[in-house]
Amino acid sequence: MRIITAAEIAGALTHGALVDALADAFRSDITVPLRHHHPIPQPDGAPEAMLLLMPAWTPPGEGAFVGTKLVSVYPGNGARGLPSIYGSYVLCNGETGAPLAILDGTMLTVWRTACASALASRFLSRKDASSMVMVGAGALAPHLIRAHAAVRPIRNVALWNRSREKAAALADGLGRTVPGVSITVATDLQAAVEEADIVSCATISAEPLVSGAWLKRGAHLDLVGGYTPAMREADDAAVTRSSLFVDTRTGGLKEAGDIVDPIRRGIIRTEDVRADLFDLCRGRHAGRASRDEITLFKSVGTAIEDLAAAILVWRSLPV
Repeated sequence: MRIITAAEIAGALTHGALVDALADAFRSDITVPLRHHHPIPQPDGAPEAMLLLMPAWTPPGEGAFVGTKLVSVYPGNGARGLPSIYGSYVLCNGETGAPLAILDGTMLTVWRTACASALASRFLSRKDASSMVMVGAGALAPHLIRAHAAVRPIRNVALWNRSREKAAALADGLGRTVPGVSITVATDLQAAVEEADIVSCATISAEPLVSGAWLKRGAHLDLVGGYTPAMREADDAAVTRSSLFVDTRTGGLKEAGDIVDPIRRGIIRTEDVRADLFDLCRGRHAGRASRDEITLFKSVGTAIEDLAAAILVWRSLPV
């Protein structure tokens, strides 16, 4: 069995190729059981830990694969000087069940998450979208910028983060690695959003950061960070002004605060979510309907994306 490191994953993938692989996966018959959540009590009243299992498998037969992402969340690790989240991905032969590889789950996740947003952008942002605001300067931010730039002619990116120093450090590092794209630090989020064709958010904010009143006609809003019903990255105006799309209805209508919260309060209805990535990739919904339409994509992640990314890495690495 092979151990595939974060560096090997980054070396094997390109954002364009992974977007294509994800599109194929959402058109295929990959089986995705419900994500397993297992709480793990901690001693001395420490916050409860969690084990997450995300399995998926391709149809049986030659060339089949089975994969599972294992994620451990230990909130108390900060006091130990350790990351609170660890992830690994186990890829197996789908014909025999024999393990093929263990992949770095953290790196696999940031790649597939960013490319899922870019896949949605293929259907939902304007084809001539050239300006982008990146809200948040964490591990996902550089991948989201590169992924969106792989599917749209992005020329200008404004980075906004609560810590201006962190945004400046990311802008400086990215400026040398994203050819043809000007990357600046935004001090006024409203002004930056008002000019942007694409607004991408990857934060852990519990309160809305982006107002729908700021979105210009034809804008596309990409919400990635909020992954629980208690988290919001955009306000109710953003939700009501936009045509709403999710990665999967199962996840988006259960875990995404930007969708679940306004439904719970009667601001929108479940039926207002127009399509998910299955519908878009299989041609059941065309995506953007007009140049002036405002679109919103909410991502919470799915094991289909992990499996597709792991297979692409496996097939791309030298034997």
